[in-house]
Parts: sequence; C-alpha cells; structure tokens
Amino acid sequence: MMNYFETIYRYNEWANERVMDCIRTQNIKDEKIYGLFAHSLVAQLVWLNRIISRPAPDYKLWGTYDLNQLITLNGEANRGWKEFVQSGRSFDPILHYTNNAGDKFSNQISVIMIHVVNHGTYHRGQIAARIRELGYEPVNTDLIMWDRYLTGQVK
Repeated sequence: MMNYFETIYRYNEWANERVMDCIRTQNIKDEKIYGLFAHSLVAQLVWLNRIISRPAPDYKLWGTYDLNQLITLNGEANRGWKEFVQSGRSFDPILHYTNNAGDKFSNQISVIMIHVVNHGTYHRGQIAARIRELGYEPVNTDLIMWDRYLTGQVK
C-alpha cells in the first residue's frame, strides 16, 4: 500500500506545481483561482494536521491569498505529506476527528489520504475551467499525463 500512496502524493505534488507554473508563466491574477487553489492546499494541511495530532494550521480554509502565499502553502503541503507518507506509519488506523463545522466523524487514514488527493483533483479542474474562461491556456494535470511525463512519452 505504501507504494500506492507514494505514487499518488508524487502525482499530487507534480499537478500542483504545474498549476503554479501555469499561473506564474501566464501572469494570471484572479481572486477566484487563487481562492480555489489556496482552499485545496489549506485543506491538505488541515487533514495532515488532524492525522498527526497537530492543531489546525493558521490559515483560513476559504481566505484571500496572493501568489507568494500560494507558493508557501504549496511547499508546506508537499513537504508535510511527503514526510508523512514516507514515515512508515500505518495508514490503517481509524481517525476520530471533528470537522470545521463541529461535527464528529471517524474514517480510516488511508481513505482520508485518497480523499485529499481526489479533493485536489476536483479543485484543479475548477481552476482549469476558470483559466480557460479568462482566456488563458490551462495545463493538463491528469494522472495519465504525469505517467506519460515520467516515462518520457511527453515533455
């Protein structure tokens, strides 16, 4: 199971980096895009902190962020998840937690980990649609594109 999680979190990092590069190279300045991307990254940190029993990060889940803050959030999320995935901890335990609305839930850590990557994919799709709506060219962040990139089939 470890190899699976290493794979999907490496993919998640690659996809987020592609979005960051797209925003930077096209000089896209859009509060909606920044907000969606920040939400996705902050959610990654919220979930990670729940799993490792740390307090929630000091970021708003739906806040206003600039490009430099997105770069910081992306780096924190990538480093944190990489460290956790490679920690050797079991992903089988059940995590009992209270969500941001105050509701109590219990889920297996492995399911939460899959959710985190899936949540990012969902919001990257929204970001791509918004980029196109504004007249810019979005990047393809599909998992299969990442594999093609890794295997040298595309650049």
